[in-house]
Amino acid sequence: MEQGYAENTAEATKVGMLSKVEQRGLEPVPDDQRNGTPGQLFWVWFAANISILGIPLGATLVSLGLNVWQAILATAVGSFGSFALVGVISVAGRNGGAPSLGLSRAMFGVRGNIAPSFVAILSRWGWETVNTITGAFALLSLCAIIFHTPVGAKQVPLLVLVFILIFVGLTIAVAGVGYDFLAEVQKWATWIFGALTLLVAGYLAATVDWSMVLSGKPGSLSAVLIGIGTIAAGTGIGWVNSGADMARYQKREVKTSSLIWSAAAGAGIPLVIVISVGAIMTAGGSGLASAADPVAAVRDALPAWVSIPYLIVAFAGLVMCNSQSVYSAGFGILALGVRIPRANAVLVDVVVITAGALYFTLGFDGFYGPFITFISLLSVPLAAWTGIFLVDMIGRRTYDGESLIDLSPQSRYWYKSGFNVAGCVSWLIAFVVGFLFVTAQVSAEEVWFSGPLADTFIGQNGLAWLVTLLLSGALYTLMGGATAKNDGGSHE
Repeated sequence: MEQGYAENTAEATKVGMLSKVEQRGLEPVPDDQRNGTPGQLFWVWFAANISILGIPLGATLVSLGLNVWQAILATAVGSFGSFALVGVISVAGRNGGAPSLGLSRAMFGVRGNIAPSFVAILSRWGWETVNTITGAFALLSLCAIIFHTPVGAKQVPLLVLVFILIFVGLTIAVAGVGYDFLAEVQKWATWIFGALTLLVAGYLAATVDWSMVLSGKPGSLSAVLIGIGTIAAGTGIGWVNSGADMARYQKREVKTSSLIWSAAAGAGIPLVIVISVGAIMTAGGSGLASAADPVAAVRDALPAWVSIPYLIVAFAGLVMCNSQSVYSAGFGILALGVRIPRANAVLVDVVVITAGALYFTLGFDGFYGPFITFISLLSVPLAAWTGIFLVDMIGRRTYDGESLIDLSPQSRYWYKSGFNVAGCVSWLIAFVVGFLFVTAQVSAEEVWFSGPLADTFIGQNGLAWLVTLLLSGALYTLMGGATAKNDGGSHE
C-alpha cells in the first residue's frame, strides 16, 4: 500500500507540475528542483526538428549541384555538427542553471548583453513568423482537400486569419505553461508525428523516380562545403542560444557527453530524414526547388490519402518547433532588461509574430526567399556570440546567480558602465568581418548586398559563420576571456 501511495503521490506531483505555469525567468534553477535527464532533452530536440521547412533545405542542396548521397552527407555533418554546438552550450545551462542569454551577461555585461540578445530575438521572430505562415498554409491546404476551399491565401483572408490564430493559440498553450509541459508534449509528439513522417517519407521513397535520383552526377568539394555550411547555418546555429534554456533543469551530475549527444542526435536524426526527403524529391524532378510554397509543392506530389497525414505532420511539427522557439524567445526579451513575468514575455513574442504573419501572408507573394535570406544573415552575429560563449566556458568555474539578474551597478557583471569590453569588442569585430564574406542573395535577380570578400574561398563556400565563430573566440581569448573565473554566488 505504501508503494502504491508513493506512486500516486509522484503521479499527482507530476500532473501538478504539468498544469502549473512556470514563473521562473532568468534566475537560476535551485539544485533541488533540477529533475531533467538527457533522454528528456533528446525528445525535446527531436520534436522541434520534425519540421516541413527542412524539405526546402534538401531542395537547396540539390540545386547547389550535389547528388543525393552528397546531400545526405552534407545534411548529416551540418545538422549533427551544429547541434553538437547546441549541446556544448547546454553544459553551461547545467552548470549555471539559467537560460543562455541570461548566462551571457557574464561575458558581455548587463548592458553589453542587450545587443546580442536583440539579434537572437530577431532570429527567433524570423523563424517563428515563417513557422506561423507555413502552419497556416498547411491548414489551408488541409481545408482545401476536405472542404474544397480555395488554396490561395488572398482568396480567403478570413480563413487565413483563423488558421494563424489557431496556430498561435496552440503555440501559447505549449510554450506559455513552461518547461515541464513543453518537454512532455514534445516527447509524445515525437512518437506520434514521427511515425506519420516515416509513413509519408516511405510513400515518397516508393513512388519517386529512382533512376533519375541515382543518375545525378556528384558535385564538387566546394559545393559539398557550401551544403554543409548551409545546413549548419539553417539548423543548429539558429538554436545555439537556446541550448542552456533547455538544459537548466538538468541535474548537476549529468555527463557532458550525454548533453552533447542528446542535442546532436535528437535534432540530427529528424533533420537527416526530412532534409533527405526534400533532396530525393528534387533530384527526382518534382520541381520543389523552384516552388514558392513548400507545403503546396509536396502536397501536389501526393494523393489525398497521403496528403492528409502529411499536412497534419507538417502542421504539428511546426507547432512543436514554434513552441520551443517562443519559449526561448521569451528569455531573450527578459535578457533585454524588460521586467515582466516569463509568461508575459511569451505573449509579447506571439503578438509580434502574429502581426508579422498576417502582414506577409496577405500583403506579399514569395516571402520565403527574403525571410530565409534575412535569417541566414543573422547566423553571422549568432556565430560570433557562440565563439565567445564557448571560450568563456573553457575557463569558467561558476556563475554568480544573483548578479545574473541584478541590473544595477552592484552586479558582478556590471563591469565598465554595464559593458564587458572584451566580450562586446570581440563580438562586434567578428561579425563585421564575417559580413565581408557574405552575399545576401534572395534570387538570381535580387541581391541585397555582397561583401568585398564574398568571392574568396571562404565566401564562395559559405564559411562566413565558421570564420566568425573562430575569430570571435580568438579575439576574446586574446583579451583574457579564457582565463579561469570563479564568480561564486549561490544558485539556491
